[in-house]
Amino acid sequence: MILYITVAAVTVLLAGFVNNHPATQPYNVTRQQMCNRVCLTGIFVILFALSAARINVGNDYAKYVEFMHLVNCDSYVPTEIGFNLMVKIIYGLSGFENFLLVFAFYAFVTVFLFLLAMYEGSDDFPLTFFLFMALGYYFQTFSTVRYYLALAIALYAMKFVLRRQWGRFIVLVLFGSTFHKSLLVVIPLYILASLPWKKWQLALAALFCTTFLFLQDFYLKVVVFLYPTYEDTEYLEGGTSYINILRCAAVLVFAGIVKLVNKRQGDSVFQRRRFWFYFYLNLGGLVLYVFCSFLPIISRIGYYLTVSQILFLPMLLGQIADRRWRKVLRLGVILAAMLYFVMYLSRASNDGVLILPYKSFFFHDMVNILSDMN
Repeated sequence: MILYITVAAVTVLLAGFVNNHPATQPYNVTRQQMCNRVCLTGIFVILFALSAARINVGNDYAKYVEFMHLVNCDSYVPTEIGFNLMVKIIYGLSGFENFLLVFAFYAFVTVFLFLLAMYEGSDDFPLTFFLFMALGYYFQTFSTVRYYLALAIALYAMKFVLRRQWGRFIVLVLFGSTFHKSLLVVIPLYILASLPWKKWQLALAALFCTTFLFLQDFYLKVVVFLYPTYEDTEYLEGGTSYINILRCAAVLVFAGIVKLVNKRQGDSVFQRRRFWFYFYLNLGGLVLYVFCSFLPIISRIGYYLTVSQILFLPMLLGQIADRRWRKVLRLGVILAAMLYFVMYLSRASNDGVLILPYKSFFFHDMVNILSDMN
């Protein structure tokens, strides 16, 4: 735990020196731009090294090693073609089942995409990065590595939705779905969140949401059709997160207050588009957590929507005209995130998380996988 707290503290400190909207000079690199490069490189190296050096850390690390072994043996695995092809290439180039290099590849790409998305999309990179660490997104990449690569792609793809660059958005999502097909859900969800909803349309959408209460068997059959490996497994048990419900509700209330109290007529069309896009993503996340708790692993779909909070909250704070209130509310957001981080680390050794104790391949060996015991 001390290691994780230290890594979080050091990287957040480095992020504090980053200004992702620096003044530029033609043909010259400014001091701030150079500082950005040094600090971002330092952050990337620390996060990549911690993730790449781990062994048997994460709730499904051994399961992934088993999947990689089966892929190499040309046996059936429920993973997507992108993952399987990448394993084949790395194992082929290595000449042996080098699962450590596969996890390092995922760590490299996932951390890089998250940092790039935050640097390009945030109004306040230091705060966004702090939320990224405190809300556990980085540490959760130690588990379900395919999914968190897809989540990083989803966060990066938001900029294409906001710019109405639909071709790039769809191509990127389709590519990412070859590593985790759940990413496909962001195509309809992000498009819906980008629409200029009218009140009567929101009323119809709310009426449609009530069908999740009465047609649960139908929706479960749809899920089993899309994910046949879920049939007759514990994944169909469903479940929701009251903390995520509270987070979504708090963000929506905060957004509503900022919108009412601070009506800035000078906001550009792009800024208004960003506000409503992030607002509807979090509204959609709230609806999923409340009405769709019976669906398997609803949190995975919800995270595609609520990961926008690390961009939305800094944007909302930046729109508060009163400097004193902005500082007070910023402090409130930071304290709430720190409390969440403490809660997250307190259950880091529990089943379903298992990022503690941290183990490195420098000092530990991999445990036997299922194929080794047969």
